[in-house]
Amino acid sequence: MSEIKRIDPRGPRFGAAITSVFAIIAILVYESGWIYSWGILWILFGLFAWSVFLKKVTHPYAFLFQKLVRPRLSAPTELEDPRPPHFAQQVGFSFAFIGVVSGFVFPVGVLIAAGFIFVAAFLNAFFNFCLGCQMYLGLRRLGVIRK
Repeated sequence: MSEIKRIDPRGPRFGAAITSVFAIIAILVYESGWIYSWGILWILFGLFAWSVFLKKVTHPYAFLFQKLVRPRLSAPTELEDPRPPHFAQQVGFSFAFIGVVSGFVFPVGVLIAAGFIFVAAFLNAFFNFCLGCQMYLGLRRLGVIRK
């Protein structure tokens, strides 16, 4: 069994900060016309899809963190398992997918999905509380997710 490469926990928090900005913009421009919010949700959908399906390829958030932010920080005091943050990305992908699909028939679904994405990303970025990670750990305890 191969060893899991642990990650700097500040990287996913940095990505969550960017995601929360995209999501709040989607919410704020909703009144200008749902098509603008829907377009922003498409961007989030693409970024989540990149993270979920192309995880071996450098994600734009990870690239920005590694090149611009990480060199200015001290070494992390601890590293974390990448599986909970990856699961959180899958949850975010699910919400973005639902928002994009609902945009075809139910425009307010875009607003609802962007709201859920914003809350989860904001909690992670600014309070270091990852809802998707907590879901992962809870599902692991219940035996729904195995190693």
